[in-house]
Amino acid sequence: MIRELLQETESRMRGAITSLQADLAAFRTGRASPHLLDRIIVEMYGVEMPLNQMAVVSVPEPQQIAIRPYDANSIAAIERALLKSDLGIMPNNDGKIIRLNIPRLTEERRRDLSKLVGKRVEEAKVAVRNVRRDALNDLRDFEKEKLISEDDLHQGQDDLQELTDRYTKQIDEIGEVKEAELMEV
Repeated sequence: MIRELLQETESRMRGAITSLQADLAAFRTGRASPHLLDRIIVEMYGVEMPLNQMAVVSVPEPQQIAIRPYDANSIAAIERALLKSDLGIMPNNDGKIIRLNIPRLTEERRRDLSKLVGKRVEEAKVAVRNVRRDALNDLRDFEKEKLISEDDLHQGQDDLQELTDRYTKQIDEIGEVKEAELMEV
């Protein structure tokens, strides 16, 4: 019973890590990455679709992203979506391919992004702690209902804290790597 609860808890904590990694992948580091465009939604023919389902996104150069639409008629809609996005990059359209030139980050922008990374890391830690709190409440309920003994409760709490510490450490490491990447010139 405790083992199943810990497995479910670990799965939810892994979800917090996956969410953090997806958030941080979208941060612009001055280097071109197709993940910068993962959250771009394009409206075409009254339907909203993710950009990566409408075009091939590639990185031909370290500072450039190339977007080749499957349908040539969608190039204007993709360009509009890029202009509306919070990327702050002006698309260059040659009629067949849209190119995004990624500018180098200024020192001030690097610090701002580093603060945002810290904020996202803290949000992920809060998510992990919330999962721990829920699991702890479940353990206490099990003990109240006499499904587990007091010793099992204490062992479960210790195992839960170990799990929480492991995932919190992993979140810190992910944040440190991303901050180092951002501050790299």
